[in-house]
Amino acid sequence: MWQRGFNWAAIVLVGGFGLLWLGVVIYAADASAPWARAAQAAFGLLLAGWAVQKATVMIRA
Repeated sequence: MWQRGFNWAAIVLVGGFGLLWLGVVIYAADASAPWARAAQAAFGLLLAGWAVQKATVMIRA
């Protein structure tokens, strides 16, 4: 039971961090090079996508 709760906590934290990272890249990182912003945005989307994938696995289980 504890393991499942910790899994959900990790999923929420990683997904929230991914969306926060994406927001910072989009709105606050104006001085960065466009390729660096694109790479960081891809990283944020990767984190958010991981969280969605893990959440669907947890819901199905």
